[in-house]
Amino acid sequence: MDRLPVSSAPADSRVVVLPAAVATSAQRVLRNTYLLLSTTLLFSAACAGVSMQLKLPYPGILLTLVGYYGLFFAIMKLRGSAWSVALVFALTGFMGYTLGPILNLYMKAIPNGGSVIMSAVGITGLTFLGLSAYAVTTRKSFRFMTSFLFIGVLTAFLLGLAAVLFHLPGLSLAVAGLFVLLSSGLILWQTSEIVNGGETNYVLATVGLYVQIFNLFTSLLQLLGYSSRN
Repeated sequence: MDRLPVSSAPADSRVVVLPAAVATSAQRVLRNTYLLLSTTLLFSAACAGVSMQLKLPYPGILLTLVGYYGLFFAIMKLRGSAWSVALVFALTGFMGYTLGPILNLYMKAIPNGGSVIMSAVGITGLTFLGLSAYAVTTRKSFRFMTSFLFIGVLTAFLLGLAAVLFHLPGLSLAVAGLFVLLSSGLILWQTSEIVNGGETNYVLATVGLYVQIFNLFTSLLQLLGYSSRN
């Protein structure tokens, strides 16, 4: 579940020097993005907690995909209006709800499920903070990764569907590892786009980063859960 990068890519990574007006605009987008992202992450976590407490059932892969992509395309269409922010909360709340049953499953199926979940949360947080800090402080352009990330996300998505449909646990673990790498790369790419003025809509930037954090967390959860059971 990713917002795919679509920008053109230069041949290599380089530090971008921006005009003062563009730099100021980029700083404003970055500030608004982090503010909305932190708020939606808390809201998503609260929805996951409610979902866990009420023991709500997992909606299934089909309904999850329909709900996610339906809300995502609605955000894209209304990205210039005030409704887009409300839709971001709807999307992140929905994803939090889908996460609740998964977390309950880990709590029941793994003796130290709580520790596994907290480890995944900690690693996800440190990874995001580290990569974001690197992109912000170095101001390097990572557009050279665009084609690789586009192909990687599409490949991982298709392999993930195959793993679910054909019940292939080994392939599922491989896809989880691939998503850890891709999500990390996309955090660098998305943050770099904001810092260097390539992304000027903080709502879309928030959705992009939220999705990478969500994918990174669930992939780490799967890998750590498997490691804990074996």
